[in-house]
Order: sequence, then structure tokens, then C-alpha cells
Amino acid sequence: MLLSICIPTYNRPESLLNCLNSLAKQKNKKDFEVCISDNCSKKNIKNLIKPFRKKLNIKYKKNKKNLGFALNVLKVSLMAKGEFIWFLGDDDLAVNNSVKYLTNLIKKKRNIDFFWINSYYLNTLHLQKFSKPFDIKNLPKKMNTHSPLKKNRVLKFFELIDHRICFDFLLGLYVNVFRRKLWNENLHVINKKLMKDPRTWSNFDNTCFFIKVFCEAFQNSKAFFCAKPLSVNLSGIREWNDLYPFVEIVRIPEVLDYYRSKGLGFFQYIYSKNYSLRNFFNYFFKIMINRDKMGFSYINLKKHFFKNLIYPNSWLSIIYFIFRKIKFSFT
Repeated sequence: MLLSICIPTYNRPESLLNCLNSLAKQKNKKDFEVCISDNCSKKNIKNLIKPFRKKLNIKYKKNKKNLGFALNVLKVSLMAKGEFIWFLGDDDLAVNNSVKYLTNLIKKKRNIDFFWINSYYLNTLHLQKFSKPFDIKNLPKKMNTHSPLKKNRVLKFFELIDHRICFDFLLGLYVNVFRRKLWNENLHVINKKLMKDPRTWSNFDNTCFFIKVFCEAFQNSKAFFCAKPLSVNLSGIREWNDLYPFVEIVRIPEVLDYYRSKGLGFFQYIYSKNYSLRNFFNYFFKIMINRDKMGFSYINLKKHFFKNLIYPNSWLSIIYFIFRKIKFSFT
């Protein structure tokens, strides 16, 4: 088996239905399997996937209790038997012929261990215009992309840490495809105790554990930037949307700190860290005002606030915010 498409899911039956329908439309089904780890959903996910078993090679397991995001992602990766793993969110879609394109790419680039795959962005409201399950033939002809770069290229792993390639610096799981053997061999770096914390994004390990594995497993590997978008990342339906400002100004800078500790170049680190703070003050004040639902209790003021004040963008974020408000008022 060349590719395992791993889908962690929880209480999103309609989204998962659309995701599986997009995979059922793919060709070369002999090259991939679909692994689904159900994080103790209240909905009957097992019945939902039954019609797709005739079209797809599906493995399904339901957890006896909710393990939290991180442990469910880890569990679905351990279900995989493919040479490579592609994490796909239960609210993501595979575009037409994307799996065939990806598997052909893997076959041609046998010396590559890590692929970064471009993705489209689309608001979920578009899907509501059509019957269920959503058919990928009804995707818009024009959509925004995760990365604006248009040319495929072979890179060193740390060269992917560039906001022009990936503005969240690999934190979006659905854009990463990687060699399963190296992933499994480096799971020792994770902290399962911290991963068990059920509070969403409450610590680095229950948010970004896979970043630690990626660094350990692939920091010396060749990577491939695939400019062609192969999936659609849907916005507007995630339960943790309120925590996005927190993730951007707290967890993403922490990810960059971790990369630096593992060998990311100094100037690349400073440049990326400054970019990650482009919304710093307006997001920080938003988190303060809505502290009960936006993660304020997880913030260490010394580490996450005062230490970031040395970066120009932390201050310029005020000007950026005012400029956007003025621009919006005239549109």
C-alpha cells in the first residue's frame, strides 16, 4: 500500500460524508487506504461510512472515550499501513484526481520523505447551495490557495519554514504527506501526559505534537513543495474557531521557537517569527476581552507577551489593524 489517508473525526457526520464522497470520486483506489479514527462521536459514524466500503478500502475504529485531538491524530496514524501518510481533516475535500497526482508524485520522487501539498480555501457556505453529499464537480473554478507559489521544487526540510510556502509553518496537518516509517520511529519525542489534557490547545503538546515528530524524523530529509492544490480546506465550521487568534500569536511562535531549537537558521527564524506576530496586539486584546473562550488562561505573559515585544511586527500590528479598519470603511 503506497498511501494511507488518515482522517481523525468527531461529531461531524455531514462533513465526513462530503470528505468520503470526494475520496470515492478518486481513481487508482488500489494505491490508497482510508483510516478513520472516531473520537467517540455521539453520531453514528459507523453507519454513515457503510455505503463507502464498496468504493473505498476503509479501516474504521471508534474510541471508547474521547481522547482529545492530539491522541486521536496519533491513533489514526497508527492504524495506517501505507508507505506514506496524508492526514485529511474530516471537513476537508480531495479535489478531482488529487490522489492519483499525489501517488504518481511519490512514485517519481522516491528519495523524498516529506511532501508539502498546496491546498485551496473555501467557505463552507458554498456547499450549502448543493445537495448532500457534496460533489466535488461543484467546486468553484477559482479559489484562494494556501501558498501563492506556482512552481514545484525540491527543498531541505527547514526550507519549508517560509510564510510564502506555509503561513502557519506546517501547523496545518492536511498539507503534510510523509513517510510513515520515519514517523513511527520518532514518536518517542512526544509527551503523552501533556497530550491527554482535554482542554483544546491548552499546551504545546496537545496542539503541536506532530511538529516535534516532524523535526525529529525529517530535519535531515529532502522535502518537496507541491504547488498544485490537492485538497480543499473548508472554513467556518470548526469548533475551535474562537481560539484561532490564540493559535496565531501563541502556538505558531512556539512552533518557530521549537524549529530554532532543532536547527532552523537564525535569520530565517527571526524573519518568520516577526511575520507570525503581524496581528499581535489586536489579537492579544481580543483574547483579553473574550478571555473565557479565547484561551487567555493558557497565556504566560512573560513568554507569550513581553518576549515578543522585541519584534517590529508586534508594534506594527497596531498600525496594520488601523489601516485595515480605514480601508474597510471605504469599501
